[in-house]
This record gives sequence, structure tokens and C-alpha cells, in this order.
Amino acid sequence: MVSLGCTMEVTKIKDHILKPKGVAIAVLSQYGIMPLTAFCLVKGFQLPETTAVVILICGCCPGGALSNILALALKGDMNLSIVMTSCSTLLALGMMPLLLYLYCQGFSNLQKAVPYVDIIVSLVAILVPCSTGILINYFRPHFSKIISKVGLGVLMISIVVIGIISSVEIGGSLLNVLSPPLMTIAALMPLVGYAFGYIISSIFRLNQPERRTVAMETGCQNIQLCATILKVAFPPAVIGPMYLFPLVYGSFQLTEAAVLIILFRCYQRFSRKWKSDTNSRCQ
Repeated sequence: MVSLGCTMEVTKIKDHILKPKGVAIAVLSQYGIMPLTAFCLVKGFQLPETTAVVILICGCCPGGALSNILALALKGDMNLSIVMTSCSTLLALGMMPLLLYLYCQGFSNLQKAVPYVDIIVSLVAILVPCSTGILINYFRPHFSKIISKVGLGVLMISIVVIGIISSVEIGGSLLNVLSPPLMTIAALMPLVGYAFGYIISSIFRLNQPERRTVAMETGCQNIQLCATILKVAFPPAVIGPMYLFPLVYGSFQLTEAAVLIILFRCYQRFSRKWKSDTNSRCQ
């Protein structure tokens, strides 16, 4: 989270705050589309209590650092992407408990299953290092690149270690996370986010780079934050292997985004080639 903060620049954040149209649309998409999608899927598949809470928490999470990388690959507006990640993370402190409370009204047995206090505590604990990273990037920018690289390295190593330990400790129960309903939900949620993020930003007439950015910011959930909340807020005996759901979701959101990036790059390439051929014929 410190390394994520090191990617955020105060001046860029200030520019988008002074002209907040893009950020407002992105926030509306992030906290409007994804929680509603999670709620509808949980209702549709009639999942057990703990599983339903896990998916709702994932749907209510803010955008993650991965969205910045994907927006860059799609030639989006990086300033908007970084500001959106910052704003959605800060807003999560109030929006996540509020959204979980509202959506759990639709389930008679979920109100007592959501650990609101623990979720708020974990969000505060995560926002503190993120804010530290922002301050480091502002006052000591020459350290921020080093910290970002170290943070990425720690993240990659942690994913491998967690995967190995989880396979050994959980074993056969891991199949619960890979069940058809959960795999379907993990595949549909980011896809719906990408599609509706683009559609909503198109309705509000954002430019093309901003539309692609909002699409990525909407569909990409902060799976690190989600996994941390699940581990902090739930005892292992209660959550079981479901704390691995964010990793399954993350793999789908990355794969689907990669397909979109490839299609976009191919479109750009053929579009340039077509324009070049047209111009040569006109001459």
C-alpha cells in the first residue's frame, strides 16, 4: 500500500479535483455498478451466508493499483486513473460499510454476518500506509520509484507463497472456491464492470481515453484490500477457503482485461493501416 501511494502525485490529484466530472462519473460507476452486480449474482445463485458476504465485500471494494497498469496499456487517461484509485480508496472508508449495510437488507440472515467494525479498522490500517506513500512521493520523489519496485516484488513473492501455503493447508477444500457458481460469478463481475463503465462514461460524453480508463477502474477491484479485509475481519474457522476468492476474481479480471487490451491494440493497428492505405490511394 505504501508503494501504491508512491504512484500518486499531489498535483495530478489536484487537477482532477478542480475539474471533477471524470472522477465523479468514475466513482458513480465504481460504487454503483459493482456492488449492484455482486448483489444480483448472490441473489441469483442463492449462495450460503458466508459466501454471499465475501462476494458482496469484493463487489463493494474500491479500484486497485492494477487498474492503473491496465489503463496505461489501453492508452487511457493516467491522471484520471490515479485520482480515481485514490478517491475510491479514501471513499471506501465510508462507502464500504454503508453499501454492505444497504445491500444486506435484501437478505434476512446477513446483517449479523458482516463485521462492520473490523472492516473499518482494516480500511484505516490500509489507508495509513497509502497516505505515507503519497507523502513520500511528494517530499522525497527520488525514493518513490525504489519503494514501488520493492512493493511490486513483495507482492509477487507473497502471491506465490500464499498460493503454495494455501494448497498445502487447505487441500481438497480449495475446490469449494473453484465451484461452477463461484467461477461464473468471478468471471461475470469484472466483465459487467468493464462494459457498463464504458457505457456510462459514453453517456456522459467523456473522451475515448477517459472512457477506457473508467471501464478499467470500474471492473478492477482492489483484490489485495479485499483479501486483507477477509483475513482480518473473519476467523479462519468461519471463512475457510473463501478468503481465496479475491485471487480467483483477480485472475479473471486480469485475463478479461488482457483480451480487451489485445483487441484494442489490434483495432488500432488495423485502423492505422486502413487510414494509411486510404491516404495513399487518394494521393
